[in-house]
Amino acid sequence: MGDDSPQTPRFRVGLTGGIASGKSTVARRFSELGVPVIDADEAARTVTVAGQPILGEIAMRFGAEILTPRGELDRRALRQLAFADSAARRNLETLLHPLIRAEMERLASQARGPYLVMSIPLLIEAGDARAPVDRILVVDADEAAQLARAQARDGCSEKEARAIIAAQASRAERLRVADDVLQNTADFAQLRAAVDRLHARYLALAAALGG
Repeated sequence: MGDDSPQTPRFRVGLTGGIASGKSTVARRFSELGVPVIDADEAARTVTVAGQPILGEIAMRFGAEILTPRGELDRRALRQLAFADSAARRNLETLLHPLIRAEMERLASQARGPYLVMSIPLLIEAGDARAPVDRILVVDADEAAQLARAQARDGCSEKEARAIIAAQASRAERLRVADDVLQNTADFAQLRAAVDRLHARYLALAAALGG
């Protein structure tokens, strides 16, 4: 008798985009459709909770001020430091990225379904964007929209938001490697409908792969 239990997805979609482009909205819709979503930001929070050894290394490199009085990572302070200094950002990525990748792989191994989505904001910046995924989905928005959303969502200044955008891959770089692009305008319903169409396509691609 064959095993009819759900299998670990073989087909992986890499979801990426610039700051405040709408990645979270897209990821949430995939989740609503029953697709496992492995989020790099959530993995980063897991590997940097209070008490984790990596926090000591980060504090040694960047100063104790990046920790809160409770010993937790002060993400806003670290973000300001990292995006103001490219060398500091590279050092931080060297420390954190292997741990984040390992945590994402752990979660992916537990996922079940025809395919999964790996939401990775820095997928393009990490180097070989296609290494962890089979297909790249870019959520695209113009810079003016990104700036407005980032300031409203994160409470950062326009200067801070521009620094983050400047440190990330350009729109052209992301679009050049994209297999699929979602244009995020102000129309929430259209964005959800576009995700639904991609979901149908990814189910077919996963089935063809044997996922």
